Amino acid sequence: MTRTSDWLDGYLRAWRTKDASDVRAIFTDDAEYFFHPYERDPVRGIDAIITAWQEPERTEAVADLAVLVEDARIGIVRGTVDYPGYASYVNLWEVHLADDGRAERFVEWYLKVPEETEVSVSS
Repeated sequence: MTRTSDWLDGYLRAWRTKDASDVRAIFTDDAEYFFHPYERDPVRGIDAIITAWQEPERTEAVADLAVLVEDARIGIVRGTVDYPGYASYVNLWEVHLADDGRAERFVEWYLKVPEETEVSVSS
């Protein structure tokens, strides 16, 4: 496994559980979380990220995500996330990694897929 794939496994676990300790395991105490790349004021700090993650999902997400590229400090994750009965998204995520493998900055880039479109994101 790679640092980014280890981080992604932790992210998916934390996303599912919404447990504060799982979220703390993947973000630094002073992490910045950009839900959109154009945000001027990201969610800052682990406690704020944990609070933001408590928002309920419309349906249980089905994620198909994989590491596209990485180096020692940044990983790029690509894939799809489907919320059955609601919406599907194509995603590209920037994961800026601290020395301990947690994200110190996370940026979501995503596009909503039109309902009649089938998406395949292959490597």
